[in-house]
Amino acid sequence: MAVRQILLAGGLFALIACQGPKPVTVEDYSTRMVSLPGGQKIRAEVMMREADVQRGMKYRDSLAEDRGMLFLHGSPGNYAYWMHEVRIPLDMIWMDENKRIVEMYRNAKPCPDAPEKCPVYGGRQQAVFVLELAGGMADRYGLKLGQQLEF
Repeated sequence: MAVRQILLAGGLFALIACQGPKPVTVEDYSTRMVSLPGGQKIRAEVMMREADVQRGMKYRDSLAEDRGMLFLHGSPGNYAYWMHEVRIPLDMIWMDENKRIVEMYRNAKPCPDAPEKCPVYGGRQQAVFVLELAGGMADRYGLKLGQQLEF
């Protein structure tokens, strides 16, 4: 009887030990949770390399309401964005080094035209981070200048 209990306890221990922490996925490496002032959370793809920053949301057909794209610039600067070859409307939120919103452009329209015909947005305020959300989400989340995001 004691042997049976020892084997059973060992088996249970092995099952518990196998569960361990949640497996790491590719998404865990390339995304970051962004907490908004209203308590909402967005999972944002992180763009740091120049090629990724240049590509951004180009050629994509959708962006879920709880998703975004977070651009990390290495230092404060005036970073203008445009919508050339972007297929969906976007809200753009510029943040300073303290992650405070310093500039926003809501519902920027896609620009399928030649690059020189596409308007440029933002870049009027010094920023380090830019968060892009699906068009209309900044209003839905109640985002305003001066609010601080966490990520």
